Amino acid sequence: MNLLEGKIAVITGASRGIGNSIAREFVSQGADVAFTFLSSVEKGKALEEELAASGRKVKGYQSDASDFEAAQQLIKDVLADFGRIDILINNAGVTRDNLLMRMDEQQWDDVLRINLKSVFNLTKAVTRPMLKERKGSIINITSVVGLMGNAGQANYAASKSGILGFTKSIAKELGSRNVRCNAIAPGFIETEMTDELDEEQLKAWLSNIPLKRAGKGKDIADACIFLASDMSSYVTGQTISVDGGMVM
Repeated sequence: MNLLEGKIAVITGASRGIGNSIAREFVSQGADVAFTFLSSVEKGKALEEELAASGRKVKGYQSDASDFEAAQQLIKDVLADFGRIDILINNAGVTRDNLLMRMDEQQWDDVLRINLKSVFNLTKAVTRPMLKERKGSIINITSVVGLMGNAGQANYAASKSGILGFTKSIAKELGSRNVRCNAIAPGFIETEMTDELDEEQLKAWLSNIPLKRAGKGKDIADACIFLASDMSSYVTGQTISVDGGMVM
């Protein structure tokens, strides 16, 4: 059963990590996918070719989600290529970790711009098209760090916490036109970034997880499929933690 058959999704930051897993699972569930990449051009092109071979319509766009005008142009291009947008996954994000005493202004600004402003940019860009269709699902990828904070990640926590308030506000603004907005808060997920952790750091993270293991990109993708599909037609303004029990 293809839960996303006939739906058209936009996924930001899909050339690697969680976004890559989401793109793959969406295609496997019958969705046509437009995805973005910024610096990982070769990975983006390779993903486009691989997923397009499945028979679904898939196209990658080199675009900076944190740039307002670029986000507007991206949505115009996707609408021209695909006809409409049913689902938006705001996934693009970065970390610039440092203790507050050592954090410089650039580290703060970069994280807030890429993680939070990009969510505003893309959500604003899809609002009119979705309202016109009187349907849509916007899914914002936040983090458990946005729920509980973390030493050395004040900038990241602020950006991800901001997404939570933004999600609830948009759900209230757009709900009357059947446009839903929800968030997913991943916990410790195996990605290229976590591969850089040493053994002691890894043990410290896993010790705080009741399931005693890291999650996988597919775990986040599966939650996205639920929120993107008609199974969640009465769910909006919510945050689903996919974290092995880290936050209870």
